[in-house]
Amino acid sequence: MINLLNKIFNNQNSTEDNDNNKNLELLCGLMIEAAFTDGQVDKTELNKIKSSLISVFGEDPKEVDLVLEKAEINKNNSKSLHYYTSYINKNFDGKNKLLLIEALWEIVLSDGAIHDFESNLIRRLSGLLYISDVNSGNARKRALNKILKK
Repeated sequence: MINLLNKIFNNQNSTEDNDNNKNLELLCGLMIEAAFTDGQVDKTELNKIKSSLISVFGEDPKEVDLVLEKAEINKNNSKSLHYYTSYINKNFDGKNKLLLIEALWEIVLSDGAIHDFESNLIRRLSGLLYISDVNSGNARKRALNKILKK
């Protein structure tokens, strides 16, 4: 009986770990996708991705380093937006989706220029995540204010 209970609890923990790893991989992949929209990912954008994943989404810094390295290597093998947004819509609440959009704005703004493709990507993502243009615009303003304060 005790062994059965241990198996059940261990399976629940491994399921939680798998969900956390999938969250991190998807968030990181989407952030790399946003940063690479202009054709390059620079150190500033990578640092912003890392800090967003750690401070905003509470991810483990060591795990972030590993997943970020993999995502950067695989940036040319990107997934469709539907792949990312369908998972996010199922697993994130409205507040976390808005935090994600704000983090994406910070990433694309961190290199000092907004490429048309970058703003278009975030606009499309906002629509697919059911975030209004007003909320996305407010997230952009908050992201810009954070960058200007630094």
